[in-house]
Amino acid sequence: MLKFHQVRAALRLLDCGAASVIVHASLRRIGPIFGGAESLLAALLQVFPGVMAPTFTYKTMITPRLGPAQNGIDYAFEQPYNSLAEFFRPDLPADPLMGVLPEVLRCHPLARRTSHPILSFAGIHLEQALQAQTLEEPLAPIGRLAEMGGWVLLIGVDHTVNTAIHYAERRAGRKQFLRWALTLQGVVACPGFPGCSLGFEAIRPRLEARARRAPLGNGWIEAIPLPALIEAVQACLAADPLALLCDAPDCLRCQAVRASSL
Repeated sequence: MLKFHQVRAALRLLDCGAASVIVHASLRRIGPIFGGAESLLAALLQVFPGVMAPTFTYKTMITPRLGPAQNGIDYAFEQPYNSLAEFFRPDLPADPLMGVLPEVLRCHPLARRTSHPILSFAGIHLEQALQAQTLEEPLAPIGRLAEMGGWVLLIGVDHTVNTAIHYAERRAGRKQFLRWALTLQGVVACPGFPGCSLGFEAIRPRLEARARRAPLGNGWIEAIPLPALIEAVQACLAADPLALLCDAPDCLRCQAVRASSL
């Protein structure tokens, strides 16, 4: 079982300086840590001045019977799931797909969470980045963190969960989508919803020169400067507008992106 000091030492090996970070993590893949996700968060806060993570709440999503064409969604197929939708509230837990760490971060007494009803972020000591989010620009906290010289940390995970690539796609002009969320004020339209991430590992060769890695337990921690990542994704999509899409024949979002590029 990994001890706190081992986790902290691995984070320090990355040598990210005084940069704040956005984190994606899988404790299952790196192995057990004494103290669990709380211990991992404590180590992150000792090494980095600010820590942020996505605390998305997909369970708030609701789908109308009709909507825009080429929106990466089957409106009829989604109708039965509307009865399962929950109202967004500030204390709604992050979706389990985010992993354990984002929920632990959200519950930290020093954390602040944004109010986007689907794509919220939680952070500690990153008020300026969090304040950048709007309904129209849900991934703006990542852009602001990049302007601050921030890094993305991938702890036991790969680029298929790297939300910063979605931000870079939007910056590059890639098609975004419209989704809807259930709130106490009614159903809210949420533009700027990102596409599929299953093809994101294809960006790895363009990042190797800037990425830093450190072993941790059964896996690795990888750190990439956000400005370099955004630049690499934009260059990749400029060279090939269909890059980073998945190959699944039934992926409606990737199909819509391909159609928009014709």
